Amino acid sequence: MEIVLLLLKQSLIMFVYLLIGYFLYKRKLVSKQGSADMGRMLLYVIMPVAIVKSYIREFSLELLEGLVISFVLALLALVLSVVVSRVLFGKEEGVERFGAAFSNAGFIGIPLVQMALGAEAVFYVASFVAILNILQWTYGILVMTGDRSAISFRKIRTNPIVLSFLAGLLLFFLPVTLPDALTDIIATLASMNGPVEMIVLGVYLAQIPLKSLFTDRLVYKCTAVRLILIPALTILLLVVIPADETIKLTVLIAASAPVGSNVAIFAQLYDQDYTRAVKEVCLSTLLCILTLPLIVGVANLVF
Repeated sequence: MEIVLLLLKQSLIMFVYLLIGYFLYKRKLVSKQGSADMGRMLLYVIMPVAIVKSYIREFSLELLEGLVISFVLALLALVLSVVVSRVLFGKEEGVERFGAAFSNAGFIGIPLVQMALGAEAVFYVASFVAILNILQWTYGILVMTGDRSAISFRKIRTNPIVLSFLAGLLLFFLPVTLPDALTDIIATLASMNGPVEMIVLGVYLAQIPLKSLFTDRLVYKCTAVRLILIPALTILLLVVIPADETIKLTVLIAASAPVGSNVAIFAQLYDQDYTRAVKEVCLSTLLCILTLPLIVGVANLVF
C-alpha cells in the first residue's frame, strides 16, 4: 500500500508541473518554439544524463544479475506491447500502433520509479528505456511509414538514449570514480527530467481544445490499451517469471506509463495525424495519475 500512496503522490506532483506548462503557454510566457527547444534539451541532455546517473554505482555480481534479468523482462514486456497494439489497431492506424506500444518510460517512468522504489530501481529501468528507443526507431518508423527503407540504423547508433545507456554500462563495469563536482552536476540535471517533461506536456495540452480530448473514440481506445490492457497483461506475464519483486515492479511501472511523447514527434515527422497523437499523449498522461497507482496496487497483491 505504501508504494501505491507514493506513486499517487508523485503523480499528483507531476500533474502540478503539467498545469504550470499549461498556464505558461496560455499566458504566452512559453511559445511552441520554446517547448520544442525544451524537448530537445530533454532528449539530448537531461534524459541521457539521468540514465548515466543510474549506473554510477559500485560493480557487484548481484547488480549485474539484476541488470540481466531486468533487460530480459523489459524485452518481453515490450514485445507484448507491440503484439497487442498490432492486433488491436489496423495498418492505417499507425499513430495508435506506435502510441499504444511505446510508453513514456523515460520521461515519466524514471522519475516515478525513483520516487516509489529508490535510486537502485532506476538502474533497472534504464534497460527498458534503451530497448524502447531502439524499437521506436525501427518498428516504430515502420508502422508510421509502412516503408522499411525509412529505417536508419545510423540513427540508432547515434541515438542519445542508446549512447547514454552504453556509457552508463561502461561506468558500471569499469573501476572509475568520477569527481564529486561532476556527480553533483549529473544529479542536478537528472532531477530535472520529470518536471521539464511534464511542463512540455502541459504546453502540448494548452495547444488543443480541452473538450476535444474527450470526443475522439480512437483516442479513448489507444489510451485504454496503453493504460489498462497492456499493464494488465504485463502483470500476468511477470507473475509467471521468477524474479526480484523490485525488478518486476520497475518493469511494470515503465510498461504502465502513458503514451510516449515521441509519438507526436514521429507523427509530425512522417506526416501522420499530429493533433490526434498529441491528444493521446495528453489524455493518457492525465488519466495515468489514477491508473498507474491502481495497476501497481494490483501487482502488489499478486507478486
